[in-house]
Amino acid sequence: MSKRVLINGALGHMGQAILSVLAAGDGYLTPAVGIDLQEGAFPGKLYAAAAEVDAPFDVAIDFSRPGATMAVLDLCLREKKPLVTGTTGLGEEEMARLQEAAKVIPVFYSRNMSLGVNLQLALVQAATRVLGDAFDPEIVEIHHNLKVDAPSGTALMLAEAIEAVRTGESELVFGRHESNKRRTKAEIGIHSLRGGNKAGEHAVYFLGNDEELIITHRAGSKRVFAEGAVKAATFLLQQKVGFYTMKDIIHM
Repeated sequence: MSKRVLINGALGHMGQAILSVLAAGDGYLTPAVGIDLQEGAFPGKLYAAAAEVDAPFDVAIDFSRPGATMAVLDLCLREKKPLVTGTTGLGEEEMARLQEAAKVIPVFYSRNMSLGVNLQLALVQAATRVLGDAFDPEIVEIHHNLKVDAPSGTALMLAEAIEAVRTGESELVFGRHESNKRRTKAEIGIHSLRGGNKAGEHAVYFLGNDEELIITHRAGSKRVFAEGAVKAATFLLQQKVGFYTMKDIIHM
């Protein structure tokens, strides 16, 4: 029996990518409800706001902005339905609400739904363990000119991955235009580039004396993130109440 999917941000770039992935799938997941402020074609019922939704759904997929994510979270809590969200830019308060909601419904959260990026995180941690303080880590991320948050959620994930296995203190440094001092060993540099229609590129540089290691992931389109989100929704429908991430799918 097919499961009905609610897509928050249904007419946006990610929403359209999710629709494309669902259309090419085996029919287990079908688009049933969409939420978007825009008007447009959608193969189900379309609403302007989460609070207006009165149609049934089995799982929600959300790629939007923090305020809209919290609104669809309230809807999922009301209907006792699982939520998959890949919205970036969530603050401590929003993350705390997701964690609290996971005591009532299954919640899946990842700032990047790509399988490749999550493998990159593991490779970055392995490199950090081996190279230690002899190499300086710097993160460079590139996204399209419509992306609002900088640095990207994925860049922050990469920095957190380094911090998690690094010995000693760490300091995140976002660009260096206001700084006039030498780099310290504690620094993890993060630099954001924006332009064109770039889907997403993240490179972690480990810069040593006379050698360097670069671990890079490039997304050719938003489809890789949509495929990950659909896989997460399928996974979540089989889970009990709790908070889940990509690590629970790929067993890293």
